[in-house]
Formats: sequence, C-alpha cells, structure tokens
Amino acid sequence: MSTETKTRRPMPAAVTLTPAAEERVAELMRNAPEGTVGVKLSTPRRGCSGLAYSVDYVSEANAFDERIETPGGTFFIDGGSVLYLVGSTMDWQEDEFTAGFVFNNPNATGSCGCGESFTV
Repeated sequence: MSTETKTRRPMPAAVTLTPAAEERVAELMRNAPEGTVGVKLSTPRRGCSGLAYSVDYVSEANAFDERIETPGGTFFIDGGSVLYLVGSTMDWQEDEFTAGFVFNNPNATGSCGCGESFTV
C-alpha cells in the first residue's frame, strides 16, 4: 500500500476580476463605512429576466461565501450565487455618461433589453 500524500490544488475563483474591477474594489474599500469587511457580489431575483448582479458592502463574513483576496480588500461571492457565476469575468468600465461593473457571464442564456437582469 502506498503512503503517498495527495494534495489538492487550489480551485480557481468562480469569478475573475479585471485589474479595473480590482481597483474599483480597492476604491470602495478605501471609502467604506466603518465595520466593512469586504465587498460582495450576489445575484438576487429581480428584473424582467429573473436574476440581477448586485455589489454591496458587507460587515460580516459568511462561511458559505467564496472569498477572493484582492490587493484592495476581500471580495466575496454569495454562496448561493456561485453556480450562476462560475467562469464569469467582472470588469469596471467608465465613459462620459456611465460607470459600473460589467459582467461577461458564460452561464447567462439571455438578458433583458436594458441589461439589468439575466437568465441562466
């Protein structure tokens, strides 16, 4: 019988943050309310397609949430949302008229016309 020890390689994060998204998370953390432990992405049910992206401050870590350590602070992904987000990329984009997080989600099978919500 072999006494070989097996180690598991770390699982890749469910969501990849672009450098612009990481910088925005850092900016949010610099200006966060007292007691904030990170920024969290979730996919609440809303909008005409069913699910939406929501990014909020969190004051308490949840054991079921995925954690991504970024240079500017901890980024959490809601444990119940991970399956909808696996393989996604999150970016921060700004132009003259708008600014916001933009998601490239390979799991989304459709979205509403305004881009506010998506279907899996």
